Amino acid sequence: MSRSPSLLLLACFGLHAAAAPGLVPSQLAVIVNASDKVSVAIGDYYVRKRHIPKANVIRVSFDAQRDDLPEAELARLRASVEAQVSHKVEAYALTWARPYRVGCMSITSAFAFGFATKYCASGCKLTEPSPYFNSSMTKPYEDLHIRPAMSIAATDFPHAKALIDRGVRSDGTRPHGTAYLVVTDDTARNVRSHEYAELPVEWRERVNIDTVRGAEIHDRRDVMFYFIGAATVPALTSNHFLPGAIADHLTSFGGMLTTETGQMSSLVWLDAGATGSYGTVVEPCNILAKFPHIGVLMQHYLSGETLIEAYWKSVAMPGQGLFIGEPLAAPFRKP
Repeated sequence: MSRSPSLLLLACFGLHAAAAPGLVPSQLAVIVNASDKVSVAIGDYYVRKRHIPKANVIRVSFDAQRDDLPEAELARLRASVEAQVSHKVEAYALTWARPYRVGCMSITSAFAFGFATKYCASGCKLTEPSPYFNSSMTKPYEDLHIRPAMSIAATDFPHAKALIDRGVRSDGTRPHGTAYLVVTDDTARNVRSHEYAELPVEWRERVNIDTVRGAEIHDRRDVMFYFIGAATVPALTSNHFLPGAIADHLTSFGGMLTTETGQMSSLVWLDAGATGSYGTVVEPCNILAKFPHIGVLMQHYLSGETLIEAYWKSVAMPGQGLFIGEPLAAPFRKP
């Protein structure tokens, strides 16, 4: 991961008080690739489990045997989706792991914003910020004309089913798990660790906060949040992730889900039991604004917002970042 002279720009953000959570199943459109049997199975199961209205199921068709969707094809697919979707829909759930990018953008950001190079400047440069970042908005499409997207990503249906079940099972459980904040010796990737000390002490009434120095945690039974800066994270399967848990590792290519890069794919977090994760699909350098701000993410999630709302609001410059998980998981929402 390249170092960036812009490292400290936009690194410190004020935490806004989150508004009442607003996203419900009727506001989520599920986009299915009819040419991909796994995508179809994920979509059918998710619609049943989350009681998504049938009118919100949008079927498109494209070749899934590739990582990079051409810009022109994305434009065609996105236009087809927007022509079918209700104006009441505020967000998208994508039901595939491939393709995961559109040129220099992640596919989740490309569906949200449309493809534009301003969201993915090459090299160690800042990109277009998201107006949704750390906002109190509950209706991003109504207010901003963007629909945040998250991929229910899995390489097979059993893994996707387990992910969906965890998300549904998490709702309203208000778990008192632990946020594990790991400080590593990886200088380039450990840049986010200064955020650990910024977390408010009063949050400990809702979640334990454990700052750990080392390469990983292992044999922990109460993982609700797990944040680390590392190219790979060992011993993940020795831990138990609570339903609704969020975990990510700040590295260059975590969002390259199905490509061998020498760095850990963000899919590994989901396979290990997390319900949501994030990774970048092209070299972002270690510009903090391109990665989830831990305090912002936890603030919105602990306030009861859904996974897709909290994760999207935590990234100031999400153009190169891929959001994966079960979008409607809301463990801290009041039953």
